Amino acid sequence: MNDATQLALEQHAAEEQRHHGKGQFLWVWAALLVMTGIEVYLAYQNMEPVRMLSILMGLSLLKAGLIIAYFMHMKFEVSPMKWVTMSSLVFCLAMMLVFLPDAFRILHLGVR
Repeated sequence: MNDATQLALEQHAAEEQRHHGKGQFLWVWAALLVMTGIEVYLAYQNMEPVRMLSILMGLSLLKAGLIIAYFMHMKFEVSPMKWVTMSSLVFCLAMMLVFLPDAFRILHLGVR
């Protein structure tokens, strides 16, 4: 990629970021607070562990996606950077399942 193309991509990304005001980030922050409140509420509920952990994992993935997209500014990045980041994430998750197979014990919680 030549310098002119790189400069054009950087300027385009900077222009996109300027169009998103503080309001959007406040909405994302509020959504993160609500999801955290739900997680704390669920911690005090008497639910079966698999159901509660499934809900908590889903909320955690949503929160991570919002944080990556908005506060780490990946939503505004150029496409190659998104692919590198997401492929690294998928690789790390796959390695966790290969090298930490005890993670599958969640499927057998509460079964005796």
